Amino acid sequence: MEEIDKINQQLRVKGYKMTPQREVTLKVLLENEKDHLSAEDVFMLVKERLPEIGIATVYRTLEMLSELHVVEKMNFGDGVARFDLRSEDSAHMHHHLICNICGALKEIKEDWLTDLEERLKREYGFQVTDHRLDFMGFYQTCSSGECKREGKSDGKAVS
Repeated sequence: MEEIDKINQQLRVKGYKMTPQREVTLKVLLENEKDHLSAEDVFMLVKERLPEIGIATVYRTLEMLSELHVVEKMNFGDGVARFDLRSEDSAHMHHHLICNICGALKEIKEDWLTDLEERLKREYGFQVTDHRLDFMGFYQTCSSGECKREGKSDGKAVS
């Protein structure tokens, strides 16, 4: 898997090894990229492949990946930390639309803030190194009662 090789290289540069536990954790994140999994979600999926793994190992792996900026630790207002893979071919983290009614989450891959970053640099001498923007609101189908999404109260992100 090409993505695993790239991440392995990032780990080595920072002095980390690609252990079997880290590799399975990364594969779970890659395979479920659009789901914005919580640490518990990641643990349950990793445990299916490595039954002997402990939750502390998964937590440590996710924290290490977050510190290395391989994943971004996020909170979408439901009190649960979720993990989102960072795209290597994008200078900044992608943005999200989050429905307040059904909890649906949609990613926006385009960087709409380039002009604003240039203005901040020009007017304030501030160089933006990263940003993330979450739009909170609701879809018309949810407000009209036509929303057909399941699990509205669990706060789980869906794409």
